[in-house]
Amino acid sequence: MTHTDHVESPVRGQPARRVRRAGTRKPTAERPHGVSFPTRQVQALDRTQPSLPMVRGRAGTLTHDYKRNGTTDLFAALNVATGEVIAQCRKQHTGADVLAFFKVIDKQVPRSLDIHVVLDNLSAHTAPEVTTWLEHPRRARWHLHFTPTSSSWVNLVERWFKHLTDRRLRRGVFTSVPNLIEAIMTWVEHGNAEPEPFVWHAKAEDIIAKVRRGRATLAQVKSKTQH
Repeated sequence: MTHTDHVESPVRGQPARRVRRAGTRKPTAERPHGVSFPTRQVQALDRTQPSLPMVRGRAGTLTHDYKRNGTTDLFAALNVATGEVIAQCRKQHTGADVLAFFKVIDKQVPRSLDIHVVLDNLSAHTAPEVTTWLEHPRRARWHLHFTPTSSSWVNLVERWFKHLTDRRLRRGVFTSVPNLIEAIMTWVEHGNAEPEPFVWHAKAEDIIAKVRRGRATLAQVKSKTQH
């Protein structure tokens, strides 16, 4: 029996489903390990006044202003087949940090599986230390797939970041960076206990047609502004 929960996908107006299965199917030696990987800088925000809970006749409150208590760089790798996430918070997002996280992924993915990583074109992702490490024969199972410019929405893990923001971070109060990191990692741990993969159900043809309409409209706007 399968339970589906409608959620909004990174494609505007195109829904995706997050599917919960009684027994989530794991990748096998014949099925490569697909990973969506970006990073996000997350702020530890504290409200200037305590928020009030929702009660009968009154909505919950949240001040419009806040106090910043620092940031952390959240590295997350979403297993697109199972919904499980490998996550790590780091102080920076340099080539050395990307390499350290790649090594974490490499240790956790069974050696019998190839690793296909979907990521953007950030310079840190192709830093010399990263490319040198990937060129080693022992990393032959690694395959990087870079999203086109301005197309990060095609990376399914972006939907996971929205899920994290909506359900844990947006209304949270974090008095310090360690407090924020603890909240993120606890949320990840709970999610991995019952992983739910995101599944595209929009047709590729519909997405491509929408992109073409958008480009045509943009071309018309540019043409009018040039006259």
